[in-house]
Amino acid sequence: VQLQASGGGLVQAGGSLGLSCAASGRTFSPYVMGWFRQAPGKEREFVAAISWNGGRTSYADSVKGRFTISRDNTKNTVYLQMNSLKPEDTAVYYCAAGARFGTPKESYEYDYWGKGTQVTVSS
Repeated sequence: VQLQASGGGLVQAGGSLGLSCAASGRTFSPYVMGWFRQAPGKEREFVAAISWNGGRTSYADSVKGRFTISRDNTKNTVYLQMNSLKPEDTAVYYCAAGARFGTPKESYEYDYWGKGTQVTVSS
């Protein structure tokens, strides 16, 4: 599975951005999809995940209520809608795919990774 994230950019605090991650290669639908992020000088951290059929989602506490993950298996695409953005959301955002059940939060549960897209939130 090849993953290509897009939609990053610069936004003011309180604003919104939507990220997309398009998958190609193997069949998309059996995979759990996740979003992770990595800020400068920090470790990569879990943001959100969605099960293969979209029936289950999970979020990091820091983004719960502000971010929404969704997927469209007919388009082989997963989305991350980010609202009420804060400067601490600034990071490179990565999408990932894993042949797993549920919505794992650990990066080692994911088998494929995209290259990432930069999100910068100014104060």
